[in-house]
Amino acid sequence: MSDRTDADVPPRWHVPEWAVEVVLIGLALVDVWLGLEQAELDSKVAVGVGLLALLVRRRHPYVSFVLTLPMLAVSYSVIAVLIALYSVAEKTRDRRVVALCSVIVILGYAVPWHGQIDVESGRSVLIDALYALLMGAAPAVLGQLVQARRDLTSRLKEIAEARDHERLLIEQTILARERAQLAREMHDVVSHQVSLIAVQAGVLQVTPAGPDTKDVASSIRRLSVDTLDELRHMVTLLRASGGAATSLAPQPTLAVLPALVANSGIETTIEGELPSDVDAATQRAVYRTVQEALTNVRKHAPGATAAVQLWHHENGMGVTITNGPPTRPTLSLPSAQHGLIGLRERAELLDGTLVAGPTPDGGYRVRLRLPAAQG
Repeated sequence: MSDRTDADVPPRWHVPEWAVEVVLIGLALVDVWLGLEQAELDSKVAVGVGLLALLVRRRHPYVSFVLTLPMLAVSYSVIAVLIALYSVAEKTRDRRVVALCSVIVILGYAVPWHGQIDVESGRSVLIDALYALLMGAAPAVLGQLVQARRDLTSRLKEIAEARDHERLLIEQTILARERAQLAREMHDVVSHQVSLIAVQAGVLQVTPAGPDTKDVASSIRRLSVDTLDELRHMVTLLRASGGAATSLAPQPTLAVLPALVANSGIETTIEGELPSDVDAATQRAVYRTVQEALTNVRKHAPGATAAVQLWHHENGMGVTITNGPPTRPTLSLPSAQHGLIGLRERAELLDGTLVAGPTPDGGYRVRLRLPAAQG
């Protein structure tokens, strides 16, 4: 398929309408001049009216056609009539009207209005009939062809506009999808790191100066550097042009899930496993679900323990994260519920589901379920 656009197509040479009018009326005038050497007054009047009628043929083709018909009876000039018939065929969409006008011109040309009947041979009659048929049919066919060409050009223009509109919608859809993906990645990464910083800062605030203070401050510094690195990478992605393929980072796998749990600052157990052939998208979804769940535990249930259970069976696979009730006062941290919304979007993109809600003992449970076959 060609990728050429309208800007790549050289402009087609177009004849101005006024030039066409001048040429056609000029031909009609020459035809009248050649046929009115010894014409009567009534013939001159009919011819004059017919020529003037050509001036309104574009706006009033039927009026122009009717006013030129007398020229067939009182003169030998026919070009004005043919031009008027062409105008009718070009404007009207009723082919019955075009056929009727064409028959009128054929009869008007064939009937011997001047009383001269040539019956010398059947061949001359046949030639006259053929000329009459061509006189009536050619302008009508040409006018219909011009009308069809104009309609086709208009239709092609509409198709091109619809195609451009569709392309714009596709680009907007892709852009919205990429923005949503970036938003999920930024929330998952930055929210996780910043919540750790907030927890460590809270610990530093209530911990008296001592040997542990240096370790807490070092942890805050390391988390801050990691967060800045993640933000810098995300900004780079947002500024990147669409020419080269870029991948969102980090792209975690199940192999780093134990490290996430160990560095979460929460007493967490991890059990179970997923099949070894799980695709990358499923691994990311599981990782982000565990990450967001543990982030929420730190925010809303400080001091609580958590359990991460990986599971799979014939009908599906997934992960369940359950935490108990908080044992310490809750820190006041901002939350807009974007994390759970992003997790549900990830699950839906993989034809899965995510269910989250409180447990009877005052804790919270997040369960991600994905189809068994993702490859």
